[in-house]
Amino acid sequence: MAHRLISATKTEIDEMSAKELKDSIRSSEGRVILSQNYVGVAPLLEDALNFEVASAFGADMVFLNGYSMDSKSNLPGLHTTFVSKNKTEEKDLRVADVKKLSHMPVGIYLECGVGDDAATTTNVTSSLVRPDRVASKENLELAVKENVDFIVLGGNPGTGTSLETIIQATQSAKQIIGDKAMIWAGKWEDGVNEKVLGDPLRKDSKEMIAQLIDAGADVICLPMPGSRQGVVVDEIRKLVTFTHNYGDKSTLAMCFLDGSVEGSDTDTVRACTLMSKQTGADIHAIGDAGLHGMSQPEDIYQMAITTKGRRLGWFKMAAGYR
Repeated sequence: MAHRLISATKTEIDEMSAKELKDSIRSSEGRVILSQNYVGVAPLLEDALNFEVASAFGADMVFLNGYSMDSKSNLPGLHTTFVSKNKTEEKDLRVADVKKLSHMPVGIYLECGVGDDAATTTNVTSSLVRPDRVASKENLELAVKENVDFIVLGGNPGTGTSLETIIQATQSAKQIIGDKAMIWAGKWEDGVNEKVLGDPLRKDSKEMIAQLIDAGADVICLPMPGSRQGVVVDEIRKLVTFTHNYGDKSTLAMCFLDGSVEGSDTDTVRACTLMSKQTGADIHAIGDAGLHGMSQPEDIYQMAITTKGRRLGWFKMAAGYR
């Protein structure tokens, strides 16, 4: 079994297969912290990219929202400058570059539905739902070529993407990429037209999770208690337990702190994180709606310390690059 992710070094992480990464998350016993970064805006700090800040403050994983599979696309959140004695080079980073510069598994968020899908209200004029950003066969194959560690399938707020569309996209992704990258899927945001998983007004959450797992999801994405309207520990705990026990019992669960709460104070983040741990989730994620495409760095740190304690939290911040 792969070394648990929370105490794995860069060398170990770089050598992990998708299955080994999944095992390393499971071995971490519910202490993995994931940071979502939106790369369509300039980073929070002038001379550091958001994934670097997230890593410095204790994140174990990162996934890029708004990432384009068109390598010529303008992504301000991944534009940086390399300075040496002889030259200064400006560069737009790709996933491979992010992996080289960090000690974290790196994933991307792909939208489900392309506008003409009857099951979704998305349209290609949206800033995020466009041909270079959706979970098409071409983009999934490109993602594998870029060596992404995991692909997150969902619908950003306001896209109107249905869970049925996400299930279909999960099944298609599994057929295309197989076990070359982990597949994460679920409905944890965009809950206006169709309620998120775990919402008390949604009565079919377990059935939908079963369909996602059958379709090939390695990780089920759920809302974190305290971050969304009406979502409580007991309901998410039931869904995490169901996820862990369904099928071959290998599927993991992620609880996502979003709904702009990722830009809240550290006391709120601490409370939400403790509730997330009570659900039994394997991964605790923090969203990108703080400032300039990421959560408050202090909130990432609070989540890491609350989940892992200082010894493991500081190890990842200090020594994980070996």
